[in-house]
Amino acid sequence: MKILIIGNGGREHAIAWKISQSTMVKKIYCVNGNGGTLEVAENIELKNNNEILNFALDKKIDLTIVGPENPLCEGIVDLFKENNLKIFGPEKKSAQLESSKEFTKEFLYRNKIPTAKYFSYTNIEEALNGIEEFNYPLVIKADGLCKGKGVFICENKKEAIEKLEDIFVNRIFGDEGNKVVVEEFLEGYEASLICLVSKNNIVPLEIAKDYKKIGEGDNGDNTGGVGCISPNPLLTKEIEKQLINISEDIQKALIKENLSYNGVLFIGFMIDKESPKVLEFNVRFGDPETEVILPRLKSDLVEIILKTIDNKIEKNDLDWSNKVCLTTVLCSGGYPEEYKTGMEIKGIENLDSDIIVFHNGTKRENEKLLTSGGRVLSVTALESKLEKARRKVYENIERIYYEGIYYRKDI
Repeated sequence: MKILIIGNGGREHAIAWKISQSTMVKKIYCVNGNGGTLEVAENIELKNNNEILNFALDKKIDLTIVGPENPLCEGIVDLFKENNLKIFGPEKKSAQLESSKEFTKEFLYRNKIPTAKYFSYTNIEEALNGIEEFNYPLVIKADGLCKGKGVFICENKKEAIEKLEDIFVNRIFGDEGNKVVVEEFLEGYEASLICLVSKNNIVPLEIAKDYKKIGEGDNGDNTGGVGCISPNPLLTKEIEKQLINISEDIQKALIKENLSYNGVLFIGFMIDKESPKVLEFNVRFGDPETEVILPRLKSDLVEIILKTIDNKIEKNDLDWSNKVCLTTVLCSGGYPEEYKTGMEIKGIENLDSDIIVFHNGTKRENEKLLTSGGRVLSVTALESKLEKARRKVYENIERIYYEGIYYRKDI
């Protein structure tokens, strides 16, 4: 088979790494890829969904796997299906579960799925009046995708007013901030449940714990994720059962609302006082969750994806390692705010042979590996015990260097 992967982050490198192990695969292309995907795929520079479609038609691609949210929310799956091409991901209508935070909250409320209390507003006057209904801290979310940066936790009224002014007056997110969702703040710990969805039938993968805050001790700004562990070491069997039950309720809701969902559904939970509530949906594999879940998957990922597309997937098709997988993300100094790129990365060749390095933001130029993003590398270990995996990751990180390297030491 010829496989096309869309995306250029650690998630896409992990997908390419995993499917390269399949005996079904002859050739992998990656749009636009990074310095790591080059190890298992051919990187192709394409600018938009139409260019990707034309490439897939020209190369007679057998299967396309969509990594990031933007192509999905723009309707690439609909486009490929119109041209009779096999593609893994939800259609544009279902992708609203990520592209609109208000759509998601209304979906959850209508179907009595536990989530935080919220109100949505379309102008600053409504929003300023509305925040009087909330205690602090509270959460303000711009409705659109906002490149993953549209969520703010406000500790007091002054911060809340500033963020609302940024969104509505200063237009920092443009049209994606035409509407905001204000939510009550939930305390607890997060859990990530990534599911395969086959014509609304949900089959959960293994559960992971993501570290979103840039600072140690879960302090500082939110990020795309700077570390992850699977299985989630904080979950009890009782909580895990509750998460699965909620995923079953979501399955019923998808059927009830006639969304005809196919692909991956990422369910982000907050375990609040031993009671899980849904924080968010993503309509694709999570990052860095993918980097710790796929190394634990013993099954052939290509077979799994094809069975999901063909509505034949069952829980028994998924064979998991009992080992623990941990990843720590090496960032550019200054991330998630301003940061420099183009720094040469050294030392990867000195790592232990069983360490897996997924590239998040790298490029190869003149035979050198350079940084090209805020998140740079995910250094990953699969071991029998969590502490052993952790020790292995941090021992190997010490052998990597680039100017401005930063990472949390408490994953």
